Amino acid sequence: MNAAISPRHAGHTAGLVRAIYLPRSADALAHAMSTYGIPLLVLATTRSAALTGTAFALEWIPRLAAFGWAGSIVDRRGAAIVFHLASLGRAFALAAGAVLLQLYPTGHAAGVTLMVLAVTTGMLTEVSYIAAETAGAAAGRRAGARAHRVQAVLLGIDQTATLAGPALAGVLLLAGPPAMLAVVTVLSLLAALLALRTPPSPTAAARTPSGKPGAGLVTGWHTIRSLPALGWLVTGLTLSNLATGFLQAAGPVIVVQHYGQSTTAVGLVWSAAAAATLLAVTICRVLLDRLGLWPVGAVCAALASLGCLAAARAPDYRSYLVLVAVLMAAEGGMAVVLRTLRSRLIPPEKFGSTLSATILILLLPFPVAGVLTALTPPDALGHVITACAVLQALGLTLAFGRLRTDPALRT
Repeated sequence: MNAAISPRHAGHTAGLVRAIYLPRSADALAHAMSTYGIPLLVLATTRSAALTGTAFALEWIPRLAAFGWAGSIVDRRGAAIVFHLASLGRAFALAAGAVLLQLYPTGHAAGVTLMVLAVTTGMLTEVSYIAAETAGAAAGRRAGARAHRVQAVLLGIDQTATLAGPALAGVLLLAGPPAMLAVVTVLSLLAALLALRTPPSPTAAARTPSGKPGAGLVTGWHTIRSLPALGWLVTGLTLSNLATGFLQAAGPVIVVQHYGQSTTAVGLVWSAAAAATLLAVTICRVLLDRLGLWPVGAVCAALASLGCLAAARAPDYRSYLVLVAVLMAAEGGMAVVLRTLRSRLIPPEKFGSTLSATILILLLPFPVAGVLTALTPPDALGHVITACAVLQALGLTLAFGRLRTDPALRT
């Protein structure tokens, strides 16, 4: 029996690597390098902190706006073709940017080029991400009882890219902006080519007529409301994201002004957090096999709440780094639970729209956290973190309390 099953399982794993994991790896690394690298390019080219911040905002505004229609396109056209075209479009945009920066390395033309590049890559990156997530969810459904393993691998790929992408972009920037953009172009082109191996998602057959702008979000919102388990988990994680978002937004002020460290130490906090998340995802894969979704999710929720409460009162930089790493590792565990749950519950023909609505809801606390940071005096940041941590603990306790008897999380 085992001899008959093992080759089949090995073939299934090899198919996942070729069709899902490799395209996702190339896209995730291109995503991380462009997200963190373009603001670095702006700073290196213009020496302006204001323009650097503007570039960061220009990357995120189109991403948030894309949620209104990207999911609907994925549902109508299929994840594979949208993934391919979005990655290919990003490759062309980056290649054009590299050529223009080679011809006009400084001045107004360089600044305009980078701002346009920020808008273009931001939008296309979000579209490719939604398509890749939809393809990953379809692979999870095909994996059946092993769905959480697929989601854990995908989350591990994203965290590895988040860990390596910013550092790689910074190193390549030493060779010049065109060189960095050229590498991201190659990664985007590789993702586009590998996406051709991605199996057509079930949504590709559901060719529904085009709706009004935002119709995809409405569909996604109704789907979330019709799935109580998903709705409660999204609610708890949204409140949790306010705490983690505030820590990210206020991190530079806390580390530099409160603990007296350098700006490099700020990056070290999030590199350690990404490494801890990778370890947590690996552990969760094993625990989910033995314990199921609810116990693992509940433990991660408790660790996240305790870690955030303790980080608000961390006595020194080292303890702050460790506590933030614990918080983000626990968030990574809950992310595996969320990914697995939505791949099980969301109807395939509505997955893109529901995914868009879910991600948009989960990201909304981040700009709120930025506003809170701007309005809060540096000496009062600890008190706001404590308040956010209390809200996080209440939200996660309520969510997992309601989910305790839900059959969707009992396996």
